[in-house]
Amino acid sequence: MFGKGLVKGMQITFKEFWSPKATIQYPEHQNPIPDRYHGRFTLDVDKCIACGMCANACPNKVISLQKQKVGTKQYLTNYVMKIYYCLFCGLCVESCPKDALHFSKVINMNQYHFSDIPLVLVQREAPAVTAESEVAASKTSDKEGE
Repeated sequence: MFGKGLVKGMQITFKEFWSPKATIQYPEHQNPIPDRYHGRFTLDVDKCIACGMCANACPNKVISLQKQKVGTKQYLTNYVMKIYYCLFCGLCVESCPKDALHFSKVINMNQYHFSDIPLVLVQREAPAVTAESEVAASKTSDKEGE
């Protein structure tokens, strides 16, 4: 009874011993990352219209954005994601009407300090209002008033 089980166990052990290895030397070699992998977020600031649909679509309210109106356009001044609450579900990426928010293939998002965890994608000042934008804003307000 003990001999039969021992032989069967040793057969499995020897079979697995000569099979191809499943592990890799991680930092030097990496497995290929699939195209649909949900990694670190990237934001194309030029495409973003600061509509806030990504923040509204997030179930955990991870995204906080601040915008300023410059002339007739919304200008994104601050875009922060609290990654420690993120589910990486992709609802924010899907809801973006201008396709400005994307997932990248970056795997390593670890931080040493808790204060470094929030992902700051944009932090800038709004541009100064120029004379041309003031004229454009007054023309649009005149049209709305008519």
